[in-house]
Amino acid sequence: MKDFSDKPRHPEKARRPLTETPRKPGWIRVSRAETPEYGATRRILKDNALSTVCEEAACPNRGECWSHRHATMMIMGETCTRGCSFCNVATGKPDALDAFEPGRVAQAVAKLGLRHVVITSVDRDDLDDGGAAHFAQTIRAVRHQNPDTTIEVLVPDFLHKGTAWTEVVDAAPDVFNHNLECVPRLYPSVRPGARYYQSLRLLDDAKRRNPQGFTKSGLMVGLGETFEELRQVMDDMRVAGVDFITVGQYLQPTARHHKLDRYLPPDEFRRIEEMARSKGFLAVSATPMTRSSFHAGDDFARLQAARRAQSQMKDTANG
Repeated sequence: MKDFSDKPRHPEKARRPLTETPRKPGWIRVSRAETPEYGATRRILKDNALSTVCEEAACPNRGECWSHRHATMMIMGETCTRGCSFCNVATGKPDALDAFEPGRVAQAVAKLGLRHVVITSVDRDDLDDGGAAHFAQTIRAVRHQNPDTTIEVLVPDFLHKGTAWTEVVDAAPDVFNHNLECVPRLYPSVRPGARYYQSLRLLDDAKRRNPQGFTKSGLMVGLGETFEELRQVMDDMRVAGVDFITVGQYLQPTARHHKLDRYLPPDEFRRIEEMARSKGFLAVSATPMTRSSFHAGDDFARLQAARRAQSQMKDTANG
């Protein structure tokens, strides 16, 4: 096995122990198809000098998404100030913000013909506002050039950044997403730079500031969590007003990343989905290959339909 310490991408993981990962079961399908549309998507992103979480986080769904001209934009550079043990994004000192990036994102959205776009970022603990103003500028630029495109943001936690997050919410994205990622017991080993209740509070604050906006959060499973812990996190999300939950299988990027505990079979994901639906989420996506932005446009349409149906039921009950 190649020693991961030879790779400078994750210097903070060089001292972590090497762990063998079990062979992927048959229900884990990684799409590698490179269709003409895949190539066109890649060229548009390259021509606009844009990063994507699809590449930087080694998303297993990239082949399928790019073949449908879908891509999740990752703004504020390719280097994260955090060193989460599960994540494949490079850690280090980021470059200065690019003031022209929001405009390039808007151009790429137009060229790709996206009806729904997901915009995420690395953590930028080095910035006074954690990058909130840059997020807001990107939302406004995309909306100005693509007025019919719905916008979903997947934001960092803005830890120790005060009320900076309000800039993002006030820019009125259609979906405000922040992933809790794992159960609180695992935060010290999985998200050592984050705080569970900070993330939960961010989701709650975003919903309170814009009750009509959709909020969303996601979890990885296969890290050693229990069903009872998942149930408690779902309850916490619902208290915070989260509308949409995504749950997917953790896939260990390298032997130096957080050790995979196990692959959950599809029937356990169905159990997780049933549990989430019983909690009252407007929408649920729970499959081995689910990721926050996978099929996000279709999921947003389902989310809107669920809210309309809920509203109609209330009107009927009050009528």
